Amino acid sequence: MKIAIVVGTRPEIVKMAPVVRACIAREVPHLLIHTGQHYSFELDGVFFEELELPAARVNLEVGSGSPAYQIGGIVMGMEPILEAERPDVVLVEGDTNSVLAGALAASKLGVRVGHVEAGLRSFDRSMPEEINRILTDHLSDHLFAPTLNARELLLGEGIGGERIHVTGNTVVDELLRQRERAARPGLLEQFEVEPGRFALATVHRVENVENEERLRGIFRGLAGVARALEVPVLAALHPRTSSRLRSLEIDEDGVRALPPLGYLDFLGLHARAALMLTDSGGLQEEACCLQVPCVTLRDSTERPESVEVGANMLAGADPERIVASARAMSERRRDWQNPFGDGRSGERIVDLLLDRS
Repeated sequence: MKIAIVVGTRPEIVKMAPVVRACIAREVPHLLIHTGQHYSFELDGVFFEELELPAARVNLEVGSGSPAYQIGGIVMGMEPILEAERPDVVLVEGDTNSVLAGALAASKLGVRVGHVEAGLRSFDRSMPEEINRILTDHLSDHLFAPTLNARELLLGEGIGGERIHVTGNTVVDELLRQRERAARPGLLEQFEVEPGRFALATVHRVENVENEERLRGIFRGLAGVARALEVPVLAALHPRTSSRLRSLEIDEDGVRALPPLGYLDFLGLHARAALMLTDSGGLQEEACCLQVPCVTLRDSTERPESVEVGANMLAGADPERIVASARAMSERRRDWQNPFGDGRSGERIVDLLLDRS
């Protein structure tokens, strides 16, 4: 059994790290391929370093560009690598252009595809990530669903049950592994905040960043949360978001813009925040696991389990709704159950592949 593991963005590096470690522990031959969709040290190089992962054997260096440019470049770049290496399976994770491109490249060459985090659906096809998820799932031979709900969605789309495996989500594995390391002395002092006396925010989704009305509404909402809860809001922003804020001259009192943070610093802040406000799917999961109330700055979510257990509320981009949701979540008891796994998902995924080799 030889496994090719494809990553391209920060969340994929975090969520594939447990799979890489499981391969190493079991002495399974593997090839780590980086598409280069995220290409700066701040956006992903620091993650390899902090998570103590081996460097990718191959970097396609696709860089930024339109979806068609990225997907086409990755497919063309992966073809000769897969032909030379002949892995038994190609693993992809999540819903980015790298994920769909990796699945397409493998499928066209007759290489089995495994999709980590399969079966997530927001039911909003205006989101490019939703299209990527659906297509990748239907190209895949092994679908590693994080929850029973995800499995049921896949069965409802006509995917055979023998291809679906409920494994939990690998984000839990990495969070449990790194949480103690992330609680480094001096972190809160560095950002001039006190435990439980600040909110953390991220905004990066295309539908929020590229829509001026939504972006302004979200940042007015974040400022409103700062006033209502009497806490600073630390907003760790993707460079694209920061650029949009500057061009639109959006600057709200109470919202402190930060550059992209390393995984450990962000996790250390997240674990001690009063509230998470985000449009990230993965951070909805992390907040749920960390017992930190979450407000999702979107109109839909592919993580409904977090809402069902009481860890999350959808607020969209309306400022008043964001503030009301923040008030409600800040008053909620933090006693919900984590529905996303027990921290052994990476091991399960590799063991399932070995059983079927």
